[in-house]
Amino acid sequence: MSSADVAQVVEFSVRAWEPVFASFAKVLGTEIYQRVYPDWRESQARDVARTCTEHLATTWVADVAGAPVGFAVVIFDEERSAAEIEMLAVDPDHQRQGIAGTLMEFTFARMRERGVRLAGVGTGGDPGHEPARLAYEKAGFTPLPLVHYYKAL
Repeated sequence: MSSADVAQVVEFSVRAWEPVFASFAKVLGTEIYQRVYPDWRESQARDVARTCTEHLATTWVADVAGAPVGFAVVIFDEERSAAEIEMLAVDPDHQRQGIAGTLMEFTFARMRERGVRLAGVGTGGDPGHEPARLAYEKAGFTPLPLVHYYKAL
């Protein structure tokens, strides 16, 4: 990935995560959702830009006709011989075309080259994350269900 790609990646990733945040709103209810995600677009854009920039050397972009349409950020933990797919998203206009799977296979190859023996990825259990869960399970990940609770005070 080049730093020139970051703006395009941020733009399509916010669109890609829109169904996820809509799902969060339904699951959490308005009061809690607004407290947790008062402006999710702004915070998500900032988080994507920061993560891509901080891990530029281990952020890879899938492109179609020279334009970014997907990306994956990997964080390596050499000490544990492990790596985590920190972020992965595909432009909604290019989803369901195998791009996420191709990105994962590419990242797995980079992990193997560095001697990684364990790959991880996290995602939500809400309905909006179902496509991500299906993609990760198709790629061979084993899920460990975790639950995070919120309470308005």
